[in-house]
Amino acid sequence: MDGRRKYLFAASTGGHLAQLVRFSNSLDPHPDSMWITFETPQSISLLRGKRVTYVPYIASRDYPGVARALAPISRVLRAERFDELISTGAALALAAMGTAAFAGVPRTYIESVSRVEGPSLTGRILATLHLADLYTQHAGWAGGRWKNHESVLSLFRSVPNPMPPAPDRPLRAFVTLGTIRPFRFDAVLDSLAASGSLSEESVWQVGVTDRRDLPGRIVAQVGGDEFMEQARAADVVVTHAGVGTILALLEAGIHPVVVPRRKERREHVDDHQLQISRLVARLGVATVVEADALAEADLRRAASLRVAPSD
Repeated sequence: MDGRRKYLFAASTGGHLAQLVRFSNSLDPHPDSMWITFETPQSISLLRGKRVTYVPYIASRDYPGVARALAPISRVLRAERFDELISTGAALALAAMGTAAFAGVPRTYIESVSRVEGPSLTGRILATLHLADLYTQHAGWAGGRWKNHESVLSLFRSVPNPMPPAPDRPLRAFVTLGTIRPFRFDAVLDSLAASGSLSEESVWQVGVTDRRDLPGRIVAQVGGDEFMEQARAADVVVTHAGVGTILALLEAGIHPVVVPRRKERREHVDDHQLQISRLVARLGVATVVEADALAEADLRRAASLRVAPSD
C-alpha cells in the first residue's frame, strides 16, 4: 500500500451513487478501493476504470433484496481487507453496513442531500442499530449522532445564458425521467406534449414510462456519455428531482427544469423529491415546477439561464 486508505464504497445507483462518487474524489482513495452498486449505464459510466462488484437491484423498501445482497458483499469482505466503508444509501447501505460491522470494518454513512428535513428510513435504521458514524448535508437537522457535512449542491449559482434560443422557434428538449422502477411519470409528459413548444429534435429518456405519442426520439435510458451529449445539445433539459441527474446537469453548466415526482400520483414511494426541489429552488439553480403546471414559459425561463461555480 502507498499510504492512501483502501475504501469500500457502497451505494444504490442514481443520486446516491452520484453523490458518493463526488465525495470520493476529495478522499484520494487507494486504487485498490472497491465499489459495490447495481449494474446500470450510469454506474458503468461513472465507475469506468474502478474496481466494482455489482449486486442485484434492490427496489425501495425491498427487504428480501437487501438480504440477497448480503452474500456477494460478504464474499468481498472475506477476500480482502478495507480501511473503511462509506455509503450514501439507499437500501444497499443496510446490507453493506451490517456485513461490514460483522467484519469489523469502520463505517460512515452520509445521508442524501435530498433529505432536507430529516433522515431517510435507511438513515433511521442505521441510527437505531448504531451501525455507522452518521452525517447530514443539512445543518438544520444536525445534532445528536448526526454530524454536519458539506452539501454537494452548495457549489453552484445561476447566471444569464449569453446565447438563449430564439423566442419564435420550437425548443429542442432533453427530457429525463430517471429509471426508478416500477414508478411511471406520465403527468410531466402530458404537460410537455400539451405545451406544443418542443421540436421534433427533442429526446425523451422515459425509463418505465413507455410512451409513443411524443415529438422526437423516445428511449428507455441512455448511457452516461450519451446522456451528457444530449443534455448539452438541448435548448432546455427537463428532469425529475433526482439528485444524481441534477448534480450532473449543474456540473455541466445547465440550469434545468426540475419536476418532482409525487407519491399521491404513485410516481414514487414517498415525497422526498419535494424536499430536493425546494432546496434547488431556494438556491436558484433550477426552475422548479409541478408536473400539472408545467408550461412553455417555464421552459423558456430555464433556457435563458446557465449555471456557474458559486462564489
